[in-house]
Amino acid sequence: MADDRVTRLQQAAEVVALLQRADLLVALGQASELVVTTLRSGATVLLCGNGGSSADAAHLAAEFVGRCTVERGALPAICLSDSSSVVTAVGNDYGFDRVFARQVEAFGKPGDLLIALSTSGRSPNCVNALTTARERGVATLGFLGRDGGDMAALCDVALIAPSDVTARIQECHQVWAHIIAEDVDRLWAN
Repeated sequence: MADDRVTRLQQAAEVVALLQRADLLVALGQASELVVTTLRSGATVLLCGNGGSSADAAHLAAEFVGRCTVERGALPAICLSDSSSVVTAVGNDYGFDRVFARQVEAFGKPGDLLIALSTSGRSPNCVNALTTARERGVATLGFLGRDGGDMAALCDVALIAPSDVTARIQECHQVWAHIIAEDVDRLWAN
């Protein structure tokens, strides 16, 4: 058992090390710039995901509303899975595939940004949210895995973790989220 944990730790380190690939660094820079541009303009960052990706979306929203590394003013970010009343009402009345799209309709404005997180890149409710965002002039950023799935083509910028293992993908998403949050903090602190 202990040897298996060491192996998994090594695998995690290897996948995170791959985030230094040139193509992924370019995409990360584009993602960070998209977030910074959105927040600088006074627009809102909307986030969505399911399960662990929902938790990661909520975490990133908290980094913007609160702070990550330095003291600064609060920034507008909303995790669309945070309201159980909204999610269950929309899920009941319109179907679970619409729980995020309906909220993008309610809150999304041109100039805003939707960040959708999915380890498969195929979550129907995230696909629908990205489609709705594009229709409304909301920029789109995906934190994805595997081959990027259907969501990659709907994203202005797609960060695709170099793994097919859900845990490793989520670890990459967490690293990227913190780097972007740190970039935001540094710009607002100056």
